[in-house]
Amino acid sequence: MGETQEAPKVLLDEGVADHPDGAGVTPLRAPGQVAVAEFECRGAWVVSARGSCDMQSITRLAEVLGAAAKEHQKVVLDASGIVFGDSSLLNLLILTHHEADLRVAAPTRQVRRLLEITGTDTLLKVRATVEEAAAC
Repeated sequence: MGETQEAPKVLLDEGVADHPDGAGVTPLRAPGQVAVAEFECRGAWVVSARGSCDMQSITRLAEVLGAAAKEHQKVVLDASGIVFGDSSLLNLLILTHHEADLRVAAPTRQVRRLLEITGTDTLLKVRATVEEAAAC
């Protein structure tokens, strides 16, 4: 119970300042795309996203979640950095849910509202923290 979240082991789309080593990392994110990082936590694969998730920007997140769903049984989306999500995000979450045991952690107010008004919060496991989502 006293376990803490592990530091990211694999980082994608993050700038040099965000990388644990601080050197040798080139940002992979195209302008307007969601920033994505991946790491393991309590046996679950965590995909952390930052930015807006709409039709124009969701490509990278879709690629990473798709790969994670193929390689890991339990996938957690850390949605704490998603400032906007529309039907593109909603569709991606549902598709990923069909491929893996998807959990959504720490959704922002806007993402939580999107899940609630569409009823998707009853389909997905939505939890307050990454640790809680990984453990359930």
